[in-house]
Amino acid sequence: MFIPVILGTAREGRRSENPAKYMVEEVKSFGAESELVDVRDYLIGRTDASGETPQAKKFIEILKRSDALIIVVPEYNHGYPGELKIMLDMAYNEYAGKPIGICGVSVGPFGGMRVVEQLRQVVIEYSMIPIREAVYFGNVGKLFDDSGTITDASYHERAQKFIANLKSSLK
Repeated sequence: MFIPVILGTAREGRRSENPAKYMVEEVKSFGAESELVDVRDYLIGRTDASGETPQAKKFIEILKRSDALIIVVPEYNHGYPGELKIMLDMAYNEYAGKPIGICGVSVGPFGGMRVVEQLRQVVIEYSMIPIREAVYFGNVGKLFDDSGTITDASYHERAQKFIANLKSSLK
């Protein structure tokens, strides 16, 4: 089983990198294969749904291999980063029927709840199946130490429940 984790921001100083790396490790500890798919590697500067750019071809190959997806995304001004939407729009048919889980990230206490709700609407349009569970990384600046290690042990149980829900959604 292959479940890649998409890191949905290219912003300098992004705080979503630690939660994304954490989720990759949690997926692996659950017994599945995973890798970090960084939106920075797919920047093309404009929406292009042709699937013909080198970035699109690479992303589509990852999608074809995947059994499900996880997106880790920060909430910026009540929304998601534009570069994530541009990257997601590189594909369409490859999403059909795939389960997806969304993890929100914020510097505030709510962990990106609004961005999770917004992205659920977007992924439904791609014919994906969003799971009900989410992992909310609130107060992210305090949630990870300087080495990138999570400081709240309760996140392991949250992540494992999330991944189990994602796995149970597989066809």
